[in-house]
Amino acid sequence: MQHVDGNSLAGPLAEFLAFDVTMATARCNGCGDTAELARAMVYTSGAGTVVRCRSCGQVLATLVESGDRAWIGFSGVSAIEVRRPGS
Repeated sequence: MQHVDGNSLAGPLAEFLAFDVTMATARCNGCGDTAELARAMVYTSGAGTVVRCRSCGQVLATLVESGDRAWIGFSGVSAIEVRRPGS
């Protein structure tokens, strides 16, 4: 199988990244709990934002913003489910 570069992801991922992320369902790597991100525990400080699992407290995601850049990590999430419109 031949590969192409990451630019080929622009179209397919645009659909999934233009949505209300709080309605997406995430599965915790730590305990396996699956819930909407809106139900997670979120802590904000000057250093950034930390999103923790509502069940076990493990870090699901981090968000750090600085000027015109942002760093987003989903290190504690094994999968994110996004419902397509009309589903």
